[in-house]
Amino acid sequence: MQKILLSLTLCWFIVQGHAQDDLVKKASESKSVAGTKGYQFQDVVNLSTTPIEDQGSSGTCWSYSANSFLESEMIKAGKKPVPLSKIFTARYSYVDKADNYVRMGGHMDYGDGGEPHDVINMYAKYGAMPESLYSGLVNGATRNNFGDMQAILKSVLDNTVKSTDRNASWKTAFSSILDAYLGKVPETFTYNGKSYTAKSFADEVVGLNPDDYVEFISQTNTPYWQKAMMMVSDNWAFQWDWNIPMTDFTAIIDHALKNGYTVAWGTDVSEPYFSWPNGVAYVPENALSMPKRLTQDQKNEMFDSPKPEMAITPELRQAALENGMTSDDHGMHIVGLSKDQNGREYYIIKNSWGTTNEYKGFLRVTKAYVQYKTLSILVNKKGIPYDIKKKIGL
Repeated sequence: MQKILLSLTLCWFIVQGHAQDDLVKKASESKSVAGTKGYQFQDVVNLSTTPIEDQGSSGTCWSYSANSFLESEMIKAGKKPVPLSKIFTARYSYVDKADNYVRMGGHMDYGDGGEPHDVINMYAKYGAMPESLYSGLVNGATRNNFGDMQAILKSVLDNTVKSTDRNASWKTAFSSILDAYLGKVPETFTYNGKSYTAKSFADEVVGLNPDDYVEFISQTNTPYWQKAMMMVSDNWAFQWDWNIPMTDFTAIIDHALKNGYTVAWGTDVSEPYFSWPNGVAYVPENALSMPKRLTQDQKNEMFDSPKPEMAITPELRQAALENGMTSDDHGMHIVGLSKDQNGREYYIIKNSWGTTNEYKGFLRVTKAYVQYKTLSILVNKKGIPYDIKKKIGL
């Protein structure tokens, strides 16, 4: 029976391992053959970033995007940015998530996923490492592929939950599996001729204060200007965030960008009006009646030039959250602001799917899309407008 259960677990995580690849494929289906030649973008703000990366077959977008955000925070602080190890962060989140999973008797989600706040929490608790010294790629691997690893980890956790004697030995086994698949984390390492621990590297080289960051959500089922639970399965830390009106998402992002601060963004990218190949996302007027599968002519027409958008209301946004139309798919990094030839504003988005799309790894996303499809934003408190700071007691 144990062999059968292990096989089922492996099968489940192999499927989950393909989930990221399936998401990229889905976001690539809405491709205009002619590309976005009908769009004429002019950048208003385009802040400095580190190079585009590829998260591979792993659900670590949250780590790639929010660590990219921290790298831009280093630039803003006048420091030389260091590409940070996204897998160092992910690894320690798996350790803490596993502990919660066992404590909860398995009654929570376990997998690759996470939220932007996890990067801040792991940075505060465990520190950081340069990506050059901890890539998570071992035995000749060149790309993340976490399906098999997570299947084995999950099996250890489920066997522990079923055990009548939950001693700490499972933690040793869990760490050994992570070591085998990702490499052992060094206790000390040398960077630019100086020895560091992960904590001292975070303090002395990265030099960011984890208390400087605030995460926001928007939902109508709890009061605005109070903290509320982010009700998604990847919020394994059960974090509560400031709940704000959806229009304040864009007010905060605009203010941050114009003052030199970027924003970490959690969103839904599963809609046909999000085109990864063309690097554009907006909310068409017929978004609610759009067929699930589009013809190539419909795709071409959708992205051949700027189109009118659906008016977004808090009620429409909440309905999409509750009926599953808006799902917690992906984390990305908002790094700038553009205008099209009609004056409509778009945020410049840095993704972690490599450089294979029309804008070499970047996208342009309208404010309507952000108001409608955002799960959360994470920003430096110095980038928050004064009136909003006042409302949340900063």
